[in-house]
Amino acid sequence: MDALARHRQLATQFPDNELARFSLGRALLDQGNPAEARGHLGAALARKPDWMAVQILIGKCDLELGRIAEARAAFLKARDLAIAQHHEGPLAEVEGLLSDLPESSGTTEA
Repeated sequence: MDALARHRQLATQFPDNELARFSLGRALLDQGNPAEARGHLGAALARKPDWMAVQILIGKCDLELGRIAEARAAFLKARDLAIAQHHEGPLAEVEGLLSDLPESSGTTEA
């Protein structure tokens, strides 16, 4: 059984376990499936809203899916969490991600 299959099995067996959902979401994102990954990461974040690493990964999913405004919102939340939790490395990563975002998502903003 490969790692992704193990993560799927654990998430199925323990659907309310945020670590199982995080692990599956990360594996899916690593394998190029940001849409499915986002669902599992969102479930993990719903159970633990201050989980900065999950917030960053959700932003990366949104970015890969072309959802620039959602990615920006996720990265801004991750930046706030990194500051509040005193995580300098992730803070630098998020600031880099934010600076690399396109200015517009292609839609008109009011």
